[in-house]
Amino acid sequence: MIFPAMMAFAAASDLFTMTISNRVSLILIAGFMAMALLTGMAWQDIGMHALAGLMVLVITFTLFAFGWIGGGDAKLAAATALWLGWSQLLEYAVYSSLLGGILTIGLLSLRGAPLHPPFLMREGWYARMTDAKTGIPYGIALAAAGLILYPSSFWMTGALH
Repeated sequence: MIFPAMMAFAAASDLFTMTISNRVSLILIAGFMAMALLTGMAWQDIGMHALAGLMVLVITFTLFAFGWIGGGDAKLAAATALWLGWSQLLEYAVYSSLLGGILTIGLLSLRGAPLHPPFLMREGWYARMTDAKTGIPYGIALAAAGLILYPSSFWMTGALH
């Protein structure tokens, strides 16, 4: 339950605060190591999962350096890649991209709407979502993609059976 809970928390946190705490990524990393050891994952497989996470971290921190994504998004994507490993990395990138595109189009449409309910505009999170100067809470797409793939991951199909 660690992975799904942290994905849900990261998505909600990004929606309501536009931040993803470092604790989320640290819990995901620690949870991965605990689960890998408890399930008897081979050291070579642990290393390969770690390499997948490291590669994603390098790529996403490059994107962060250019200001294209947030630091929390970069760390969340890397921690998710650690859990999913190479076997699901391409699917994760595709789902994240598609969901991120849908999220972006939806938010741009919302931001372009002429009227917004006054009671919602008093809510800080809604006001941020409708502000054209605010970025896109891409952690929502990253977390959703991870949750979509989790049922077919090693953790649900191989580790516990």
